[in-house]
Amino acid sequence: MKPSSWLESVNCAIEGILWSVKSQRHMRYHFVAAVSVLLMALFFHVSALEFLLLAFAVILVIFAELVNTAFEVVVDLVSPDFHLLARRAKDVAAGAVLVTSVGALIAGYLVLSRYVFPGTGWDFSGLGPPRGELSVVSVLVVTILVVFIKACTGRGTPLHGGMPSGHAAVAFSIATSVALSSVGALTTLLAVVLATMVCHSRLLLKIHTLREVLVGILLGVVVTLILHLLFA
Repeated sequence: MKPSSWLESVNCAIEGILWSVKSQRHMRYHFVAAVSVLLMALFFHVSALEFLLLAFAVILVIFAELVNTAFEVVVDLVSPDFHLLARRAKDVAAGAVLVTSVGALIAGYLVLSRYVFPGTGWDFSGLGPPRGELSVVSVLVVTILVVFIKACTGRGTPLHGGMPSGHAAVAFSIATSVALSSVGALTTLLAVVLATMVCHSRLLLKIHTLREVLVGILLGVVVTLILHLLFA
């Protein structure tokens, strides 16, 4: 039945939110994270602009999860039996939540990192560039390229198998950023060793071939070097 008044429409909307929180575990996680972020904003006395950015990020993630939940319910109603297109629809809707969640994490880093780790993050009073932004952008660009290449080759999944190895690409992108940050030879060596261990685990578990791992390493190193040379 269509709500007959504005108040009934509001009640229906509230019931939808309550049902999604009750039935969806991820929605409960998002609400806990939202409360935690807002409490941190109060604790650190963030500026009005910073609070606006955090609040917008929180609202966007919860909105995406609500839309995803509604989409899943409709798909289950239309296609109660397994269908490949139904699965694709759910995967794409979940991808929208993942994208907004990554955006919210970046926003939280930009705002809260300078309070939790003084000397890092974005100083909104001067609107200067955030420290370490090249490393973060490098990892994001490498990840996007890995997903794009896997989509073109049609092999593997984002987290399992396929050309190239995403774990190797991201690990060596981080190691390359560490090496270019002038933190010292020992720290750089430890970062490279850790990245190598990540690559070795992919081979040991037979998730990737040696060729896939090497291509991932090359992709992570080359893309990160190019970005640092162009924008450092």
